[in-house]
Amino acid sequence: MGERSDQPSDGDELADVPEPSDTGDAPMAAPCQRQVEAFLRYLIAEVGLADNTISAYRRDLLDYCAFLRGAGLQELHDALRQHVIDYLGALRKQGLKRSTIARKLTAIRQVHKFLLGEGLSEADPTANLDGPSTVHRLPQVLTEAECMRLLQTPDVSTPTGLRDAAMLTLLYATGLRVSELVGLDLHSLNLEEEVVRVKGKGGKERLVPVAPVALEVVSEYLLRARAEFGGDEASSALFLNRFGRPLSRSGFWRILKAYAETADLPADLSPHTLRHSFATHLLHGGADLRAIQEMLGHSSLAVTELYTHVSAPHKRRVYDATHPRARSANAPVESSSDAEPPVPGV
Repeated sequence: MGERSDQPSDGDELADVPEPSDTGDAPMAAPCQRQVEAFLRYLIAEVGLADNTISAYRRDLLDYCAFLRGAGLQELHDALRQHVIDYLGALRKQGLKRSTIARKLTAIRQVHKFLLGEGLSEADPTANLDGPSTVHRLPQVLTEAECMRLLQTPDVSTPTGLRDAAMLTLLYATGLRVSELVGLDLHSLNLEEEVVRVKGKGGKERLVPVAPVALEVVSEYLLRARAEFGGDEASSALFLNRFGRPLSRSGFWRILKAYAETADLPADLSPHTLRHSFATHLLHGGADLRAIQEMLGHSSLAVTELYTHVSAPHKRRVYDATHPRARSANAPVESSSDAEPPVPGV
């Protein structure tokens, strides 16, 4: 084996990790596939779902169509309740996680509701069908010290290291999704206003404040390193790979994994870990939950409230340290001759 470099390679030097195929393993019946594509066009035009979500729906529904074809059905509206139950059973036999099965069932529910609403089906086979119960796991977060260790790992004396430092610092400073990070272009950052304009899920835009220290690192990257990736030619993307093309999600993922290993951080660290850490550390600092929701681009406050559970130990420490009735009996109590006597029961 060759000598291993301390500097992680450009995440896109290797071929990008292939996205799952948009077609099922089995040949697809044309009528079923046409119905799926009609549903996806509806989601794009009327609902405005993100490209990644559309791709996931397509994969899940074409797999469902392949199962129906194996059962002798040619069109989605021919499916009965038992067919859906049998499909879910087949997924369980494959050993898929309950969360994955639940996601697939969501896509199936939506397409059958669409067919019913369009008058293309007489019944919804998923009506009143219970899906697998899922356990909501708390997000993984890094400590502030671990985050600092990660951000200090890239060698900023090299163009690649400076680019990576800019990406990692910006990700932790803003809580962006990885797709949002690699989707930034040169016009996304407003250095004077210290904000970044982000296009999130469903094409919704939001402004997220950026800490000056993160802007400094990104500015250094733009000044000293971006041109080294061919950035003055074709692409307006903010972060480029060594070929001058926009860095991909899978490319960033590999970069992060390499730095996590170097920094002796958990092996399962992901870009979303930094997003969770951003939100949790804001909450620890006293940030308003509604403000965090807006910065993260969550459509529902219930999603953001996951971070209140992550921060429960922190809140306990704050309570114990500050509330008079929670202080240790051995803690010193200031006394004053002018102090009024305590009121019982208050």
